[in-house]
Amino acid sequence: MQLLIDVFGYLSIVLHGLTILAQSIALGSVVFLVVLARPLADRIGPDIARRAARVAAWGSLAMLAAEAATVALQSAALIASVELALDDALGASFAIAGFMKVGIAALLAVLLFARGAKAPSVPLILGVILALVAATLTTHAQARLDDRAPLLIAAWLHQAGAAIWIGGIPCFLIALGSLKDGATLRLASARFSRISMAGVAAILLSGIVMLALYINEADGFYGTAYGVMVGAKIAMFLMLLGLGGMNFLLTEKLRTNPATSVTRMRRFAEVELGIGAAIFFAAASLTSVPPAVDLVNDRVTWAEIVERNTPVWPRLASPDHADLALPALQAKLDAEAEQRKAAPQVAFIPGAGELPPRNANDIAWSEYNHHWAGLFVVAVGILALMNQAGVGWARHWPLVFLGLAAFLFVRSDPETWPLGDIGFFESFRDVEVAQHRGYVLLILVFAWFEWRVRAGGWTNKAATYVFPLLCAGGGVLLLTHSHAIANIKDQLLIELTHTPLALAGIVAGWGRWLELRLDPKANATSIRIAAWVWPTAILFCGLLLLGYREA
Repeated sequence: MQLLIDVFGYLSIVLHGLTILAQSIALGSVVFLVVLARPLADRIGPDIARRAARVAAWGSLAMLAAEAATVALQSAALIASVELALDDALGASFAIAGFMKVGIAALLAVLLFARGAKAPSVPLILGVILALVAATLTTHAQARLDDRAPLLIAAWLHQAGAAIWIGGIPCFLIALGSLKDGATLRLASARFSRISMAGVAAILLSGIVMLALYINEADGFYGTAYGVMVGAKIAMFLMLLGLGGMNFLLTEKLRTNPATSVTRMRRFAEVELGIGAAIFFAAASLTSVPPAVDLVNDRVTWAEIVERNTPVWPRLASPDHADLALPALQAKLDAEAEQRKAAPQVAFIPGAGELPPRNANDIAWSEYNHHWAGLFVVAVGILALMNQAGVGWARHWPLVFLGLAAFLFVRSDPETWPLGDIGFFESFRDVEVAQHRGYVLLILVFAWFEWRVRAGGWTNKAATYVFPLLCAGGGVLLLTHSHAIANIKDQLLIELTHTPLALAGIVAGWGRWLELRLDPKANATSIRIAAWVWPTAILFCGLLLLGYREA
C-alpha cells in the first residue's frame, strides 16, 4: 500500500489528464451533434450526425471508465494514508462529484447508443451542463474560501470552452473527410468556426479570472510551479489560436473559391487536437500543486532564475559513483554491519515513500548526464538540419538517439542496476526511475522506426508516424514529470528547464507530423516551413540540456 501512496501523485495526474480528454471529446461531440450535424443534416447529409453520435457515445464510455478509475485510486490512497473507512472515503466530496459524473456519462452513453443521431437534444445538453458542474466540483475552485463563486463559474466556463472547441475536433475531422464539395465544406467549417470562437471566448474570459485570482502577482507566475504550468498552457493555447486562425482564413477562402483544397485545414485540425490533449495533461498537472496565491514563502525570485540559467561551460567530467550520497551511505552501513557481524541495512528502498539522499556529487552527476544528453540531442538537431539541406549521409541521424538511449539507461539512475545495488525490476517501484526507463524505451522505438523510414526506405505509412507521435507524446509526459527533491525551490528551478523542453518536444513532433501529412502539391510552402521547424526544435532541446544546472 505504501507503493500506491508513493506513485499516487503521478498516476493521479495521468488519470486526470485522460479523464479531461475523454470528457472533452464526449461533451464536445454532443455539442457538435446538436448544434452542427443535425441542424445541417439536410445539406451535409445524415451520415455525419450518425458518426458524431457514435464518437459521443464511446467518449461517454471512456469518461465513465476514467472517472471511475480516478475515484477508485483517490479512495484507495485516502484509505491507505489516513486509515479512513471505506464508507467515509466514498462519502467525500470528490467521490460524490465523481459518482455524479459517472452516472451522467452512463446516461449519455445509453441514450446515444440506443437512439444514435436521433437522441433528444434537451437531455443531451442537460447532461453536458451537469457533467461540467460535476467536473467543476473537483477543481481548486471548490476548495477555496475566498472568491469561491467567481472561480467556480470560471472553472465551469473553462472546461466548457475546451470541450466545445477541442472536444469537437474529432467530429469536425470526420466532416472534413466526408464532405467533398466546397459549398458543404464551407457550411460545416463556418459553423464549427463559430462554435470554436465561443469556446475560445469562454477560455479567455475564464482564464483571465483564474489568472487574477489564482496567481495575482508577477512572481506568482514565474516563481511557482502553478504559474510555470499556467505559462505552458498559455504557450500551447497561443499555438492553437494560430492554427485555428489559419483555418478560419481558409474557411473564408472557400467562400470565393469552392474548389480550394481543405487538406491543410484537416492537418491543422489534427495538430490542434494533439496540442489540445497536451493542454489537458498540463491542466491535470495543475491539480497536483497549490495555486500560486497559496504559496507565499517558497517562491523562486527572478534573480535566482537568472542566476541558475546564466550559461556556464557544460560539465563533461563525472564524479565517481562511489562518491554519490547513496552508494557512500550504503558502503558505510555495510562496513558497520560487518563490524557487528550482522546483516547490512539497506540504505534506500524504492517505493517506501522516502526520498533518496543527495549531496554535491549527486548534483554534479545529474548535470553531467544532462549535458552529455544535450550533446547527443544537439548532434541530432544539426544532422537533421543537414539532412533537410540535402546532405545524403546525414539521413542516418536517428542512430544518434541509440547512443543517447544507452547512455541514459546506464546513468540516469545511479542507485539502480547496472551501476547501483537496486535490481532492475525492483527499481520500477520508484516512479521517477520508471519514468526514466519509459523515456529510454520511447527513444529506442522512435529512433529505430525513423531510421528505417529514412535510411531503409521503409514504405509502411504507419511507420512514418511513429517518430512524430512519440516525440509529441514524450513532450506531454515531460509535462507530468517531476523530480524527487525535497527543496521546493530547487525542484521548481528544474521544472523551469523541463517545461520548455516539453514544449519544444511537442512542437517537434507535430511539426514532423505536418511535414508528412500535408499535401505536397497544395501545401508546398507549409511543408517547407514544417520541415525546418521540427529539427530546429530538437536543436533547441539540445541547447537547453547543455545549459541545465541544479546548483
